[in-house]
Amino acid sequence: MFDIFRLRVDVFVVEQQCAYPEVEPSDCDVETRHLTGYDDAGSLIAYARLLPPRPDSSNARLGRVVVRQEVRRRGIGHQLVRRALNEIQHCWGNVPIEISAQEYLGKFYQGYGFVRVSDVYLDHGVPHVDMLKNV
Repeated sequence: MFDIFRLRVDVFVVEQQCAYPEVEPSDCDVETRHLTGYDDAGSLIAYARLLPPRPDSSNARLGRVVVRQEVRRRGIGHQLVRRALNEIQHCWGNVPIEISAQEYLGKFYQGYGFVRVSDVYLDHGVPHVDMLKNV
């Protein structure tokens, strides 16, 4: 888990200059799925967190999607999202999937069937939109 938290902090806190508590209780929940991608040297270069549907919602949640800066624009993010969507279906069936996406990535997620369901809002100073992928 250390490598996961380190990558998330490197990108979401340091690179994006957004100081906030990055580690959450859901990170340790037994139903949370952590998808990881490693390079040939064994270094963590990609990560996504998958959260199960909650008792008050039938939606699974995709979040903390991150690719290390020096390996971006090589298709790794696309591979990660495809794998995440497949894993969600495998774990929880054909459920809607929600994501709180950074606004500039909206078109990226639209390519996977997500639609914007909110206005732009600031999450720790970073513009975000809520998106939903229905089955």
